[in-house]
Amino acid sequence: MLEFYPEGRLINTTENINSMDTVAHLAEACRDNKILEARALVCDSNHNLIVDLGFMKGIIPYYEGAIGIREGTVRDIAIISRVNRPVSFIVTGFDKDSQGRTVAVLSRRLAQERCIKEYIKNLVPGDVINARVTHLENFGAFVDIGCGVASLLPIDAISVSRIEHPRERFSIGMDIKAIVKSIDGDRISLSHKELLGTWEENAKQFSIGETVAGIIRSVEDYGAFIELTPNLAGLAEAREGLHTGQQASVYIKNIIPNRMKIKLIVIDTFDYSYPPQQPKYFYNGEHIDVFRYSPMQCDKVVETRF
Repeated sequence: MLEFYPEGRLINTTENINSMDTVAHLAEACRDNKILEARALVCDSNHNLIVDLGFMKGIIPYYEGAIGIREGTVRDIAIISRVNRPVSFIVTGFDKDSQGRTVAVLSRRLAQERCIKEYIKNLVPGDVINARVTHLENFGAFVDIGCGVASLLPIDAISVSRIEHPRERFSIGMDIKAIVKSIDGDRISLSHKELLGTWEENAKQFSIGETVAGIIRSVEDYGAFIELTPNLAGLAEAREGLHTGQQASVYIKNIIPNRMKIKLIVIDTFDYSYPPQQPKYFYNGEHIDVFRYSPMQCDKVVETRF
């Protein structure tokens, strides 16, 4: 299968650079209907994108800026927000600007349509794909899954440990992996937590008697749930002064796999917000049919079937 990537992944590749080093090579890319990438410099007053091709300028006409612009189903911000960022496109021809200089006429819409037809339409639930974070909202992260085509990663699918906002896990522009959770027509819903390891895989990183770092995720009358990794939390005994979002130093009192329990004691807490780190993936394959989070010896079965 021909691979398609989120915008920004091709721009510095040798093949992409060589395709835009001469008019002849650019014309060849036009004939081959090849998807290229370059940086958008300006969105003019007519919402055309001006693109830096190195030896010449390219123009993406307004209606070619994205799928749905012509139909009015996509807002202009989808074009405006690409300024100073890489954009995918197909060269459709050449023209002259107002000063008589040759410019390449480009279409981002056609690149997206080709990506959908040759790649996205062939995806099935359980497929592991590349994605790039483009926008963060309270309810989830929007990611580019190929040529600027957006998909939603809901907040409750980001990790097993619950978070208040996706910015606690991701930053704009971060390259991540995701799993196709469901497909409803043209809408693809994604998941992420299944790539971050099972309870056992995460628990193996810790030992009884260690004091480790954690984040307080919730405080209840009976104790505080403290995240040790994005897919692992333990329960600490209740004490005064604890609140959600605090960093904590915790002593590991016990690890009980058959109950999926980790008992903790809070040693110290402080208020600080660390920037999100690149996710650590335990699974690096291309497809998952069933993900079982819970240990086999645990009576409670926690799993995802795709």
